[in-house]
Amino acid sequence: MEITEELTIPKLFYEKATFYGKNKVALREKEFGIWRPITWQEYLEKVKYIALGLLKLGLKPEDKVSMIGDNRPEGLMAEIAALCAKGIGVWLFQDCLMEEVKYIIDHSDTRYLFGEGQEEVDKAISIIHECPKLEKVIWDDPKGMRNYDQDFLISLEEVIALGKDLDSRQPNLFKELTEQGHGNDTALLFYTSGTTSLPKGALLTHNNMLTMGKNLMAVDPCFETDDYVSYLPFAWIGEQMMSISCGLQVGFTINFPEATETAQANIREIGPHVMFAPPRMYEQMTRTVQVKYLDSSWLKRTCYWLSQKIGYRAANRKFNKQSSAGFMKILEWIAYITVQKKLKDHLGLSRVRHAYTGGAAMGPDHFRFFHSLGVNLKQIYGQTEIAGISVVHRDGDIKFDTVGKPIPDTEIKIAEDGEILAKSPSVFIGYYKNPEATEKTLKEGWLHSDDKGFIDEDGHLVVFDRSKDVMTLSDGRPFSPQYLETRLKFSPYIKDSWIIGDKKKYITAVICIDYQVVGNWADEKKLNYTSYMELSQKPEVYDLVEKMVRQANMDLPEPARVKKFVNLYKEFDPDDDELTRTRKLRRAFVENRYKVIMAALYSESDMVHIDTSITYEDGRQSHIKIDLQIRNVPD
Repeated sequence: MEITEELTIPKLFYEKATFYGKNKVALREKEFGIWRPITWQEYLEKVKYIALGLLKLGLKPEDKVSMIGDNRPEGLMAEIAALCAKGIGVWLFQDCLMEEVKYIIDHSDTRYLFGEGQEEVDKAISIIHECPKLEKVIWDDPKGMRNYDQDFLISLEEVIALGKDLDSRQPNLFKELTEQGHGNDTALLFYTSGTTSLPKGALLTHNNMLTMGKNLMAVDPCFETDDYVSYLPFAWIGEQMMSISCGLQVGFTINFPEATETAQANIREIGPHVMFAPPRMYEQMTRTVQVKYLDSSWLKRTCYWLSQKIGYRAANRKFNKQSSAGFMKILEWIAYITVQKKLKDHLGLSRVRHAYTGGAAMGPDHFRFFHSLGVNLKQIYGQTEIAGISVVHRDGDIKFDTVGKPIPDTEIKIAEDGEILAKSPSVFIGYYKNPEATEKTLKEGWLHSDDKGFIDEDGHLVVFDRSKDVMTLSDGRPFSPQYLETRLKFSPYIKDSWIIGDKKKYITAVICIDYQVVGNWADEKKLNYTSYMELSQKPEVYDLVEKMVRQANMDLPEPARVKKFVNLYKEFDPDDDELTRTRKLRRAFVENRYKVIMAALYSESDMVHIDTSITYEDGRQSHIKIDLQIRNVPD
């Protein structure tokens, strides 16, 4: 499809919806155990009435319309409707805390907020007096809303009724609206994850979003008959990339799980043809398989072990661009039929042509694991400021330690200091209300990523790490902490890890155990415990984690090996500001919060005393006093 400067997301949406009409399912949502289809005709009508309803409420061009809630058809409809009404869409993560909601709503000058239901409305009520531009909060789930009567609240049904009234009096208004606009108009105000500071609002145009989708589809075409499952937050650029940039151009069906908790089961029911997820999702899938392996009978474990040996060998041959022949092909077929096919089906990957991961580094162990199952997993590289993606692996040219080659119309070069620079029609136009940051990031037409990397002999981009995160080892060599952190997380017993050691004598680690997996292991060992805190400090658990650390240390140069570690008394949590909403570690924050632990890891002490508070999911706080063990890892 040709992406001209005149094309906008509303124009493309109207074209697709009128073309398919009642003949094709656009969206599908699981409700009360049943998949509910929504045709393109129904999709168009809902968007039309919501857009006209917003106009009736007073929406003006370039007004900000925010959305918060789980992935659902109404959320996507609200976003498209806002764009059709000439507004600018702003998404918030559904688990944002009050302060995060207040900051984004206020900073973005949001006038209208779409909230899914009572939880989102409660957040809006708490912050509306501090956000003077916010006028209306629109909700669509009536559960728990009976006694809410604030003037600024209005239901989605009422907005649709306003739209129907306006449509009856001006039947051509919506079509005229969609025909207006230009590709260089701002479509979305997208807030970055903010690993080191407050989130910055990146302004993305219609052309930014559509050219990126077109160029990705030129590498890995999708088809209108494909199914895609939308389960990642719409506030993450990766989800927008698939649902909007690619989804509207291709016309594939977007499926919405019944709930966050049922997403994996719903993915298995749909069997999507294309999948995109951050590394944490693939890490969880790997952990699921590993846990089932640990709980299986001797015969099943043996079959799995043999199939993995065969699968890894086949994957290595594929990475080396070699083909299997003769007896090896027969073994690969047997491994696929007996084990790999069932595992792929269990993970919902049975029909996947292309699986992508991005947003953070994925460890080589996880990458090899999926390729050993025959999953065509590809690493991508990009960022919010380039509408999601600039580099991706190609079929038959996959290297697990790279992120591939630039997509069409994209240039990548490495600055003298090793910073990765990008140029493409998808590069954003700047940060909202932040000209200083815009000037720093956009220089002479190049997007400065603040990532370190290089281009290898095959033209693949190798991303080393964020510039600020690159460590200097004791022998002076640069080192990426993410590399070792992902190796540690390949163990089913380790959920998160934090590697420390920049310009230190040796490397240390803070480990967060996986409570469920380690808990099951402890139950088998007849170990008594009452909480995460108590379990993490068991000597037997330290022995288990030390074994995992030793495995991660294998094949690493001496200065890059973990010499000491401590098991943290809790998991890293976005609600405690330790992780971003996409589960990236906020290194500067945790360094400050756990400076006592850092100091103890580089002292002669074998214990560190903690006296602090933790925040639970419901907002309650608890005071913690505990002594954490420090374990040495001998060579």
